[in-house]
Amino acid sequence: MKFNTEYLWFNTDQKRDYINITTEVADAVAESGVEEGMVLVSAMHITAGVYVNDAESGLIQDIDDWLEELAPFDPNYRHHRTGETNGDAHLKSLLVHHEVIVPITEGQLDLGPWQQIYYAEFDGRRRKRVIIKVMGE
Repeated sequence: MKFNTEYLWFNTDQKRDYINITTEVADAVAESGVEEGMVLVSAMHITAGVYVNDAESGLIQDIDDWLEELAPFDPNYRHHRTGETNGDAHLKSLLVHHEVIVPITEGQLDLGPWQQIYYAEFDGRRRKRVIIKVMGE
């Protein structure tokens, strides 16, 4: 079995941002030499997430609006009593989740016709990373 581990680093200008990382994940798969297997893509921070969906700007804004509706910024989160101000970012991360596993077939990401891999930042303006772990034969 082959393994390849790579990291992506982000420091977004905005508090919330959605970054298409499909190309970077595909590059890690190609570099690994894995023909059949899977790739784990995981945000290594509790105020960020990784998801698979369409790369359409209207949908991305709809996702952001939906997350803000379900987990709006609110100064009254109990978490803020610790001195933090990012309670909503933690909740948004739970809704999106922090990782995805994508199959690899014939050396390529085996995504559906519109599927793309996104890094979702909910508490930006500081350095964070994503792990890409390729596994297979």
